[in-house]
Amino acid sequence: MMSNLRELIPGSELWPRFVRNTSDRFEARFSLVEVTQSPSLLLQGMVGSQMPIAVSHGEGRVEVRDAAHLAALESKGLVALRYVDNFGKVTETYPANPNGSPNGITSITTESGRVTIMMPHPERVFRTVSNSWHPENWGEDGPWMRIFRNARKQLG
Repeated sequence: MMSNLRELIPGSELWPRFVRNTSDRFEARFSLVEVTQSPSLLLQGMVGSQMPIAVSHGEGRVEVRDAAHLAALESKGLVALRYVDNFGKVTETYPANPNGSPNGITSITTESGRVTIMMPHPERVFRTVSNSWHPENWGEDGPWMRIFRNARKQLG
């Protein structure tokens, strides 16, 4: 996991560890997340989007050192994605939040936005056909295709 390599990644000093889910089991299903305001280059132009995403992990719970650590992540705007419930509200409640992370956190980025880590898997649902249901207006590509377009744009 990238969070375990934070000593090698510039700007990742505040990254938390990702540890065993509160459920104490491997979770594999769709969940709903919201893209939050952050410097993440991958998520540019997606702020406020609430989208289904594939979850497939046993160690996805964000573990912060203490309340000050969590406050620093929040105040610096480094939280990139949060789990939300069916009403679009940030949640810590299982099963909408499959790992039990505080404040629904499931993705963190660096201050430069060049490195973003997350536990869900947008790469598994970037095509519309990969979703069990989708609005008709999605066309061939699902909303997660944007992260790949953003990556291409950043690479030139």
